[in-house]
Amino acid sequence: MTTLTLRCPAKINLTLDVTGRREDGYHTLASIFQSVDVYDTLTLTVTEGTGIALRCETPGVPCDETNLAWRAAKAFLDTTGLARHVDIVLEKGIPSGAGMGGGSADAAGVLWGLDRLLETHLSDEQLRAVGVTLGADVPFLLTGGTALAEGIGEILKPLRPLPTTLPLVIVKGEAGISTPAAYRAIDALTDPPHPDVAGNVWAVETRQTDLLIETCGNLFEDAVDCADVDRAKQRLLEVGAACAVMTGSGAAVFGIFPEGTDDAALESAAETLKKEFAFAQAAHPAPERFTVIREA
Repeated sequence: MTTLTLRCPAKINLTLDVTGRREDGYHTLASIFQSVDVYDTLTLTVTEGTGIALRCETPGVPCDETNLAWRAAKAFLDTTGLARHVDIVLEKGIPSGAGMGGGSADAAGVLWGLDRLLETHLSDEQLRAVGVTLGADVPFLLTGGTALAEGIGEILKPLRPLPTTLPLVIVKGEAGISTPAAYRAIDALTDPPHPDVAGNVWAVETRQTDLLIETCGNLFEDAVDCADVDRAKQRLLEVGAACAVMTGSGAAVFGIFPEGTDDAALESAAETLKKEFAFAQAAHPAPERFTVIREA
């Protein structure tokens, strides 16, 4: 087998709190991460030789060593000591600058896919150890599902999976939010209104959708000022969402719709919002960390 095509799911943060700052400058967090069925698609081809080639037709996506997928391939080869040429074709379905872990999902997919292609049989712990050197979201995206993340995101406790029928719509406008600037804004808060992470964990574990909706929250919403985020939250509520919360450090917003909202109504809400925002998509929790589309 020399070629593998797989889908890599995005994530949302059902709740996100910043709990401190380490001496090395990294912030610690408490957050519930959830995989969702918004995907990037990777095709990995391994041949004899050396070097890494990355192609992506999405404007603005770098195809050099600044791309996390490229860096993941190099980190994998360095870790295993293997000499191979790796060709990566990336098709973006996850919006950039959204707080949905798009670049980290690509990095996770490259690590997982190369391990499968090259039959190196690295453990999940070994893959996560490589992943955390690339980004704080990568360890979760190597695991997928539903998890409480602590530390800088690398300490993961699996939680009871959310039902794949939970109706979501995810929206993002044109604006992006700088993650470093968002953390500086967090540091400047004098009396931060911390979200109820413990309550959110309890809601997930006990499948109490009403409590889940009540306890979803993101500290970054109180630190950053983004008109697109405010408008997305308002419009999601107007088209029927029971709550609307920014994910990550922004700028995407997810809305959880009432239980029993059928797919037609969910798609109708997404189609309405597509007319107003750069990205709007009906979504659900994703049960698998990666989906293999083709192996050859």
